[in-house]
Amino acid sequence: MQIAVFSTKPYDRRFLEAASAGSGHRLVYFEAKLSVETCDLAAGADAVCTFVNDDVSGGVLASLSAKGIKLIVLRSAGFNNVDLAAAKVLDITVARVPAYSPHAVAEHTLALILALNRKTHRAYNRVREGNFALEGLLGFDLAGKTVGVVGTGKIGGVVCKILVGFGCKVIAYDLQPNPACLDIGVTYVAIDELFSSSDIITLHCPLTPVTHHLINEAALTRMKRAVMLINTSRGAVVDTHAVLKGLKEGVIGNLGLDVYEEEADLFFEDLSGRFIDDDVFARLLTFPNVLITGHQAFFTKEALTNIAETTIANVTSFEKTGSAMHEVSVEKIAR
Repeated sequence: MQIAVFSTKPYDRRFLEAASAGSGHRLVYFEAKLSVETCDLAAGADAVCTFVNDDVSGGVLASLSAKGIKLIVLRSAGFNNVDLAAAKVLDITVARVPAYSPHAVAEHTLALILALNRKTHRAYNRVREGNFALEGLLGFDLAGKTVGVVGTGKIGGVVCKILVGFGCKVIAYDLQPNPACLDIGVTYVAIDELFSSSDIITLHCPLTPVTHHLINEAALTRMKRAVMLINTSRGAVVDTHAVLKGLKEGVIGNLGLDVYEEEADLFFEDLSGRFIDDDVFARLLTFPNVLITGHQAFFTKEALTNIAETTIANVTSFEKTGSAMHEVSVEKIAR
């Protein structure tokens, strides 16, 4: 099959080429994001491969369908950027990578927690300037702290295991408790209790209409003062305007983000020579207790290998059987 691959970087090509060797598929790469304006690039392809910030809305799907596209393969676990209802009407199969490396995201989550707590990013800059003073770098022991984990699927489950290893008291919220988490002593509580009891809150839930702006102004009023908040899930799980207010009022003591609700025009690009025209994001960067990474939590060799191999496997399965290995649809989400 010929696959039009959007939002590609050199590393995407390297891992996809390795995974597709001998498959017979022909991959055509585009740096551009998929959108209404770039749909024509997919002409002649049998399938389209997209990433997290590509536009896979109804209008885009209709345009792709008119070109004969019957398969969308996502290089991600999340699918909130896809109009699944429109895909069903247009008879387009959508497939994703349900699990690429939960350890990659979980370990990055801990990296954010540790860096914020011990002010590692600030200490690094101080030492380079010859400043070895410790004032302002005071942290706390993770051991004994209560950490609330929202979402205990594959990634959240690994986060829980690591935190238990640090000696934390781990509480969690999920509609479906993970037996592996229960086995290691994680306690499941209501979301309000998690907000009010946690010293650190880390988010690992998918973005759905229910979780959109789960962290909002009302939620912040129920949290401990100076709580540490970490988000490595999806940007729009957090209401950024509410979080800014929480930072200014001291409700949030530390904020670690690997995702941002308006990241589509920022992340994965080198904008160092340009003015960033996002006042909210610029305001976040002014806080010394905020640490932001550019959606890199997934970015390990193991994860990229698994993403590429699963993506190609989805295409091969569809070509041979008419069904992808890891399909996502309105019906499957409803179950």
